[in-house]
Amino acid sequence: MTDSQPGFQFTARLNTSPADDRRGVVRLHPDSLALLGVNPWDVISIAGGRQTSALVATPAKGKPVGRGEALLDEVTMSNAHISAGSKLTIAKVIPRRATRISVTGSPDVMRAIDETTLRHALQGKVVSIQDAVSLRPMDLKPGAGRSGVAQQLSRALNIAWTSELLRVTAVDPQPGPVVISTNSAVGWGFGVAETDLPTAPLDDTDTRTELRVSAPASPPSVVAVADLAGVQTQAAKLREWLSLALDEPDLLKKLGASSHLGVLITGPAGVGKATLARAVTGSRRLVELDGPAVGATDIGPRLRDVSEKVAEICSGAGGVLLITDIDALLPTPAEPVATLILDQLRAAVAQEAVAVLATTSNAAGIDPRLRAPELCDREVSLPLPTSGVRAALLEQLLRNVPADGLKLDEISSRTPGFVAADLTALVREAALRAAARASREQSDPMLLQEDLAGALEVIRPLSRSGSEELAIGSLSLADVGDMAETKQALTEAVLWPLKHPDSFQRLGIEPPRGVLLYGPPGCGKTFLVRALAGSGQLSVHAVKGAELMDKWVGSSERAVRELFQRARDSAPSLIFLDEVDALAPRRGQSSDSGVSDRIVAALLTELDGVEPLRDVVVIGATNRPELIDPALTRPGRLERLVFVPPPDAEARAEILGTAAKSVPLAKDVNLRRLARELEGYSAADCSALLREAALAAMRRDVQAAEVTAADVGAARKAVRPSLDPAQVEALRLYAAQRESSTPPGDVSGYV
Repeated sequence: MTDSQPGFQFTARLNTSPADDRRGVVRLHPDSLALLGVNPWDVISIAGGRQTSALVATPAKGKPVGRGEALLDEVTMSNAHISAGSKLTIAKVIPRRATRISVTGSPDVMRAIDETTLRHALQGKVVSIQDAVSLRPMDLKPGAGRSGVAQQLSRALNIAWTSELLRVTAVDPQPGPVVISTNSAVGWGFGVAETDLPTAPLDDTDTRTELRVSAPASPPSVVAVADLAGVQTQAAKLREWLSLALDEPDLLKKLGASSHLGVLITGPAGVGKATLARAVTGSRRLVELDGPAVGATDIGPRLRDVSEKVAEICSGAGGVLLITDIDALLPTPAEPVATLILDQLRAAVAQEAVAVLATTSNAAGIDPRLRAPELCDREVSLPLPTSGVRAALLEQLLRNVPADGLKLDEISSRTPGFVAADLTALVREAALRAAARASREQSDPMLLQEDLAGALEVIRPLSRSGSEELAIGSLSLADVGDMAETKQALTEAVLWPLKHPDSFQRLGIEPPRGVLLYGPPGCGKTFLVRALAGSGQLSVHAVKGAELMDKWVGSSERAVRELFQRARDSAPSLIFLDEVDALAPRRGQSSDSGVSDRIVAALLTELDGVEPLRDVVVIGATNRPELIDPALTRPGRLERLVFVPPPDAEARAEILGTAAKSVPLAKDVNLRRLARELEGYSAADCSALLREAALAAMRRDVQAAEVTAADVGAARKAVRPSLDPAQVEALRLYAAQRESSTPPGDVSGYV
């Protein structure tokens, strides 16, 4: 039972702080906390028209609260059936940890949010049956930014997730408040009927927020096998296995083979593994076991849930037991309870007319015993959808949608790394834009190309949800002035392997895996990478300097592996290692406890290891090439070294012309003559010069309509050339020695 202490009466006030909006936090004066005998972030019970519970904390800065007052958000007020100015009784309470909890929400939310994300969003909240609860995670404190959970919610529901309210329909144990923890099983469903719970009547003057309870989530719709784009080969193989094992077991027995069937379906998250399993099951009986939900419970409930599902599938006419995300149920390193769970699954596979299908997006994180011959001895892998498959998936998603002028091939070419779940989110975001336009213009709803293109600015694929990307926009190599040789080298090394793979295969050669850009700072190395990614419609994974370095043993190597895995999952992609000399210096010369050496070893393994890089190109950038470990620039790694020279007069004129497109220049400003005078200026310096000239015009006259030659002259006094002649000469020497195949000399004195 939950222990409760004697309570004290307070006056309710509405908490208007955005930081506490709908989070279930009650703010009390420090003296009130001492009176109640509680500490900040303890749990309290609140008795008004109804009894509920919440977390308690001291008031935030700028939000004072009196000793007899309590600041509550609107959801907590609604749960307690009170309004601002009402009296309520607050007492200390000791909650129990929730074993399982069921909630309901709007149909769109229940379809869009999986139970794993739901559990993460509600973790740390204190709830009771019939409470309303928001999706705002408790770990999002002011200034902390958006967590991965918030990004997933935003991707699924856009901005609507911040205002969505759910209703708690069942908790275990009960009665009393419970805390949702990492081991709580959180799912959609009624659990307890609303009519079974006592409620306080609402009158017409009540100012509380109305909370709706929706119907429970409907079972996932089954997609026809014919509609499975890009995985017809895997679907045919699974259907054949199921047909032989479940429909014709005698045929296998005559040939001396066992009829048991256990299949592990692997592939990136959101690619449609469970959808494939449901489709190939067809009209057969299907029993599903949610790996994350069951794996989050204690040992007893976990074993009970698995036993119930196994007993259900083994009874009657058999069928298919589908276990989704089995890595959450049977992780590695193995837990003690895993042996008992494996015994249960082994018994199911051995049963006549029973097949077990398990899905995972983390094949390396599964208990290896699951792949034993008497369990899941067969494996089917789903690949990332190609551009053509993405177009087919978009066509299916928009099959019944009123649309006009859609160019799905163009959208599919701009969505590298998108899986079926990402494309669904893309269509949902586009539909929101179309609906907003129809509502605004009072017109018939119609999905346009601009809606899908606009949605691309918001939706990111699952593989890149936690990584930083370069802002590419509509840049292409055509926007890069001059640098003809540099652009040609990058086109051959990066774009040709992606656009003409058949040519490489026909000639029997492997495309280069990496390129090293080196040159003076400010000469456009990063700009080149952005333009290259825009030309090839690549997803870019950027790492700056020593971002991968971590003092903990093994963390840096894991970060490198995860970086390359994200790139593989979003292929065709480009990994950009900026300031690679800080990331991969010469081994044996650092004093960082070997962290740099281990990072270099991890990079070499990923670039030239057993697992090949397919449709992934690595580009490094540096202005100190002699500091990089030589092993990194050998063939099969960053084998193409491309020199990015400082701009000459012609290139500076083009750079100034591009930068001046939005700057109104007076007739007395001659950019070509100015370019000839800017010897020693980098591309960044040229852009900065025009920016400073515009500021000089504003200093002269804040209403100035154009930039004059006098303004440019004033700017030249403030913006000086940043290129070091000795450094530029040393880099030219390095490039010349590379081209002549002569071992480069020691340029450390110049660079």
